[in-house]
Amino acid sequence: QVYPVESGGGLAQAGDSLTLSCTTSPRTRTLTTYAVGWFRQAPGKEREFVAATLWHGANSWLSQVDSMRGRFFITRDNAKNTVYLQMNDLKSEDTAVYYCAADEERQSGYSDSHDIQSAMRYWGKGTLVTVSS
Repeated sequence: QVYPVESGGGLAQAGDSLTLSCTTSPRTRTLTTYAVGWFRQAPGKEREFVAATLWHGANSWLSQVDSMRGRFFITRDNAKNTVYLQMNDLKSEDTAVYYCAADEERQSGYSDSHDIQSAMRYWGKGTLVTVSS
């Protein structure tokens, strides 16, 4: 069991870049072999998938939603026990609480982003990103 902890949120201007970080609490708990995902929830909207990184095969999944495609990227640094979400060219519609979630990676893999989201059992408390235009 891991307890994801997000950081890096805050106020940004449209067009800025921002990097969110996800690690664990306590830090001695490792994200190695865990699937880790980033999700976001804007005011009045449902939580949506942003990106995920898998341990096996070093695979990553990125949202194909038009509003995010090509701007958001996920990386993991196992030495630092941290997963990053790089967000570029921020837009006001990116304003949301961003959550990091993790679960022991499924050996059989995942069918799609909805499958990943439903599989995540351990969720952080979220970090707020506010983008002003």
